Amino acid sequence: MSSQELNQALWNAANVMRSTMSADEYKNYLLGLVFYKYLSDRQLYAVADLLEDRQPESLDEAQKIYEDAIGSEDWEDLQDELTEKYGFAIEPKYTFTALYNEINEKTFATDHLRQAMRDVEQGGEAIRGQKPYEDLFEDFDIDSKSLGTTPAKRNAMLADVMKELAHIDFNRYGTDALGDAYEYLIGEFAAGSGKKAGEFYTPQAVSELITRIVTAGKEGKPGFSIYENCTTSLIRVAAA
Repeated sequence: MSSQELNQALWNAANVMRSTMSADEYKNYLLGLVFYKYLSDRQLYAVADLLEDRQPESLDEAQKIYEDAIGSEDWEDLQDELTEKYGFAIEPKYTFTALYNEINEKTFATDHLRQAMRDVEQGGEAIRGQKPYEDLFEDFDIDSKSLGTTPAKRNAMLADVMKELAHIDFNRYGTDALGDAYEYLIGEFAAGSGKKAGEFYTPQAVSELITRIVTAGKEGKPGFSIYENCTTSLIRVAAA
């Protein structure tokens, strides 16, 4: 999957909500769903690797492998492996792929997504007394009127967004698929929100220019690094 295809799928999902809410509001839903899909996609492929030592042809194939493992002698070990690697094991019925299949079968309900996200927030082994994903979806208000004035309309809105995101398989992108997705979306939120979005996003070109200015004349100093805390990444510049 190319960067252009990834960005197009993300923007198509954003377009579903842009007509009813501002970027400041719909970013919470889109970023939440993107992360949930990323975690789900990674876990499904990990299941195929752990159980069959291979990469599946598709998310649907990986989903079937996961569902077939329910109740098997490998089930508990599989859940332990996923929890150790990802901090939490998503149940087969709550993977993004499973929820997308419900949408196609017209059995999807927002309560299913609500429970899936609640399980992620409350699940996993506690680290330093805190769950790894605790309050992750705190700003994801499924009952918000912005998604629709009735439960049916909110259900339809979220289903439409998830349909667009379903075109993405994060396992078939690059090594930093989630980072690229977040950077693209935050840039678009900034463009649509004006000055307010600038509080949490610095365009990559600006960060690069600042880096070049700060590091000018620092050649020959191994290990020199910079931290630009207005972006989502640590910029490290090693002298040539």
